[in-house]
Amino acid sequence: MKTIGLIGGMSWESTLNYYRAINEGVKNALGGLHSAKIVLYSVDFEPIEKLQQAGDWDGTARILSEAAKNVESAGADFLLICTNTMHKVAPEIQGAIQIPLLHIADATAETLAGEQIKTVGLLGTSFTMEQDFYRGRLRDTHGLNVLVPNDNDRKIVHDTIYQELCLGKIRSDSKAAFLRIIGSLADQGAEAVILGCTEIGMLVNQSDTRVRLFDTTTVHAEKAVEYATGKPMP
Repeated sequence: MKTIGLIGGMSWESTLNYYRAINEGVKNALGGLHSAKIVLYSVDFEPIEKLQQAGDWDGTARILSEAAKNVESAGADFLLICTNTMHKVAPEIQGAIQIPLLHIADATAETLAGEQIKTVGLLGTSFTMEQDFYRGRLRDTHGLNVLVPNDNDRKIVHDTIYQELCLGKIRSDSKAAFLRIIGSLADQGAEAVILGCTEIGMLVNQSDTRVRLFDTTTVHAEKAVEYATGKPMP
């Protein structure tokens, strides 16, 4: 079994879900008392969030590249960045290490392709919804038609992520807003909606809506288990 490297802490709330999902996946794949071999580097999110808001992506790349080097030095065979937004600097992080990086957008797109989904809604931070490092990768590399909410709804999603979910706050009015936005994307033609922030699954899940949801935390973790064990998920 390969050793899975994780850069977490962005936020630690969702990193906790990664750890659980990966270990449950390994247990299901291998049985018995098997659990995942994991190297986790958990960063302090506060300074990274300030760099994000300032647009200093080079600064975030330096922090996460150093973390990636430490994960590699600790024996990881491949790396996951446990957040969608920070895949903006995935090329810089991959360039700093020799082990492969399992990109969250690629993992998600492969899952969607397996379900023959072509048009998909995307929720996430404003960076993820608006910039081409993620939305464009889904479109240009994987041929997906990607829909995002309108300006006002994008702000609602972004603010809820940073001001509530990253702090572990779950509010019923925010859940209602997200479900409304998901419904709106479906009305525009989305066959499914990507929960493209690793915290969103804390707020809404498949039992809340008839619209198909793809939680990137779950998808990313499943792909990591497959890569680590060499076995497809059951």
